[in-house]
Amino acid sequence: MLTKTSTLWVLFVFTILNTLAFILVSNGWDLTLLDGISSPADARGVLSEYSSLQKTVHLWTTSTLDVMYPLMYGGLFAGVALRFFDKFGLLLALPALLSVPVDLFEGLIQVLALTDTVDWLDMKAFVTPLKTDLFLAGLTIAVAGWVKWLFLKLKR
Repeated sequence: MLTKTSTLWVLFVFTILNTLAFILVSNGWDLTLLDGISSPADARGVLSEYSSLQKTVHLWTTSTLDVMYPLMYGGLFAGVALRFFDKFGLLLALPALLSVPVDLFEGLIQVLALTDTVDWLDMKAFVTPLKTDLFLAGLTIAVAGWVKWLFLKLKR
């Protein structure tokens, strides 16, 4: 199902829309999102400067947009790898597939911090760079798949 053209288009469109939603939320509420911060000290510093409203907005953003996002981009990147790299597709889909639980775990760390439940922000020093590396590897593989597809299409 992930390799169907219609599925890939839907995932692509929703990935773009979700990305734009993050930009709108962060700009609209003057939020530095914790997702891009791997330093526990920096994350704690940003968190301590949030107003009550900013904490609530970030909590809702992490609980909604940031749950859907890895499912969308992970599915898109994995689907492209599976579709355009026959022999090694499953292997090349791994970074995208692994990014999903890592990104969701990072979201859990942030929700726990935003709700003052427990401080696991020290884990961001490992989890956030891992998420970023897996995301970038998946994106690079997907772009390579699209370039391969375009090259073969133009070659015909």
